[in-house]
This record gives sequence, C-alpha cells and structure tokens, in this order.
Amino acid sequence: MIKRSKRLLWAIIPLLVFAYFGFITRGVLAYDPKTLYDEVWKLVKTKYVDVNKNGQDWQRWRHKYDQAINNEDDAYVAIETMLASLNDPYTKFLDPEEFAEEGRSISGTLFGIGIQIGIRDDKLLVIAPMEDTPAYKAGLMANDEILEINSKSTKGISVKEAADLIRGEKGTPVELLIKRDGTEKRYAVIRDKINVKSVSIKDPKTVKIDKNIGYIRLSSFLSSSASNEMFDALKKLSDKDGYIVDIRSNPGGLLTNAISISNMFLENGVIVSTVDRDGYKETQLSTKNAITQKPLVVIIDEGSASASEILSGALKDNGRAVLVGSKSFGKGLVQEINKLPGGSGINITTQKYLTPNGTDINKVGILPDIEVKNTEEDFKNNKDPQLEKAQEVIKSLITQSKSKEPITINPDSKLRIIVH
Repeated sequence: MIKRSKRLLWAIIPLLVFAYFGFITRGVLAYDPKTLYDEVWKLVKTKYVDVNKNGQDWQRWRHKYDQAINNEDDAYVAIETMLASLNDPYTKFLDPEEFAEEGRSISGTLFGIGIQIGIRDDKLLVIAPMEDTPAYKAGLMANDEILEINSKSTKGISVKEAADLIRGEKGTPVELLIKRDGTEKRYAVIRDKINVKSVSIKDPKTVKIDKNIGYIRLSSFLSSSASNEMFDALKKLSDKDGYIVDIRSNPGGLLTNAISISNMFLENGVIVSTVDRDGYKETQLSTKNAITQKPLVVIIDEGSASASEILSGALKDNGRAVLVGSKSFGKGLVQEINKLPGGSGINITTQKYLTPNGTDINKVGILPDIEVKNTEEDFKNNKDPQLEKAQEVIKSLITQSKSKEPITINPDSKLRIIVH
C-alpha cells in the first residue's frame, strides 16, 4: 500500500474552500484502480501543454506503481505523486468529492466561508476572499498568510488538508491565525451558505459613485451564468455615460466567459490567442457585436488572475480601457477538465494564452496603466484609493468623449502612473 504524502508539490493552487453537505458512497468498485492511474498517465501524455512534460521522463511513470496499487486510495496517491513531478500548480487530480465540488462551483451554490487559498513559497496564502461572504466580511484580504487553522499549524500542509480543516457545518466557526505585513491576528469566521453571484452593480460602501457612472463588480468568471449576469448589468446601466469594471480579487474561471465578456466591450480586434502543445495558435477575434463603446476603466490587483487577465489584457492591448490598480497575479495557462472513472477528475494544463499584442503574462502579470496601492490602513478606515482614482479617470474620459475630439487610448503608450 502506498502511504499518502502530507504535502503535494503544487506551488499555487487556487481553490474554493466550501463545506460539502451529503456523502459519496464507494461500495464495490466498477473499475480497476490501476486503470485509473493508467488513464491519467495517458491523458497527460497526449494533452499536456509541454510535450517534454517540463523536463520529466514521463515514460518512467508508466509502470512505476503496477505492484503498489491495490485499492482506490493507492491509485489516488500514485496519481498525485506522478502529477507533482510536473511542478505545475494547475494540473491536479480531484477525488470524487473534490470533482463534485468543482461542479457545484460552476453551478453557483456552495457552503463555507467563501475563500480561495493557495501555496506559494511554502506558505498557505489567501488568494482572494469572495465578495459578501463570511471571509470577506471578516476582513480577510488577498496575500494574507494563514499560519494556523483552529490552532493547528499550517507548516508543511497541503491545500487539500487546509481545505478539510476549514470546511464544516453552516453556523460553526473556524479560527484562522493570519499574518499580514508582519503582524499576526486571529479571525473567527462563521461558515454559511455561499451564493456565487458573479456580477453586482450596487454602489460600493467605500466610495460614492457619481450617478452618471456605472459601477460593475465582477467577482468571478467561474459560474456558467457570469456572462449573462454581465450582459444584464450593462443593460440596466445603459443610461450611464461610462463604466468602471472592478475585477480585483477575481481569481478567474471559465475561458468562455472571459471571451464573451470581452466581446461586450470590443467592437474590433483580437481578444486572446491560445497556443497548444504542438505550437498551434488559435486566435479569438471580436465578434463585432459590442454592447457599449462608452468610456471604460478596469480596476485590477494582485488577486486578479487567469480569466481576469484575459479580459484586462484584451481591453488594454486594444486601447479600449484604462487599467487602474496594482499588477495582476500572472496566470497565463488554460486547463481542461476531464472526468475519470469512479467520479474523480483531472484538470490538465493544455494551452498557454497570449494577450492581443502577443505577451505571455504567466508568472509575470499585467501592469495597470495607473498604479495605485491600497493599504491595510485604507481597509481599516473604509477607504479605497484605487476606486477613487478609477472614478477620477472615468470622469476625465467621459469629458473627453463628449468633446469634439474623439477619445483615444494608445495601446502602445508607456503610461504608467504610480499613486502612493
């Protein structure tokens, strides 16, 4: 029997941590666990974005555990060990419960505290709290380091182990010891039902938005309804003179949502290009059916990742919007979801993506046109300099759009203003 390691070698794994109500029965297996391992090996061999498997001799894993896999758990551990060799935080195996949870994330109804976590430099970090969730209301922020979960140290912990500790029944507390800017503080967060609504048009509490400006908060691209929600929001705000789209702490989601929402703002141009393992490049062009051509500002930060970067990259490179905030996360890879025997699944990195001007932003991120830093003091004092600057910029763009001179944003400009 293979012993399950306490740590998976994943650098950063964005994860929605939610409680799972119900159960999964295994009973008599309808498949041989060894075939599960074989299936994963073949999928990675034929689909993984890097044909050289990041320098790994993939063939050596082919029969490595033939004599060691005796049951389902053995297969799971063997698969996780094999995938860890890729050193790819986004290619990961999901057991039946995790795979079902991913499906619920897409459907939009979950339970828990509403937080995405990941491991970077051996530290368990908050990638982003979801808006209007217990984690968000408790004051957790992107890049917070989680030192303890219910007094248990997170040193050497895996994301899955951390998720298991954070999960629990609705109404029960989970205590997190958080380190932020060198200071440690304990947070008691009460678990609750999480309604994953991707788009909100209500005014933020921190900054009063002028009546002629439409403020849209896009918190996730994961829900299958995200595109429809954005479409509805733009229709409701059609009388506004310009828009602020806030995608801070948005960890991404479905590629199709990113493309669809980009189309709502772009009348012409490239949205994104994807490149597969064979070097085949597929370019997504605007469908030329933009809903609006009104002035646009997009707010990003270090929690804006993946699909958020596709949207912001498309709008920036095409000169369609001004980006305000701080540098984005830097995830330029695309995963494919594959269902496996027994209800498990695997997410495999199959492509990398490039912004319209050909930039690979993976591990680099996207720089805003106007850089503004929000501090912990700002958060404590209910201030939002990034949003304040965004409103200042959109006002200027609206004024320009109403003048005789057409508004232009040069996508090749080196504009990068830093606001302290």
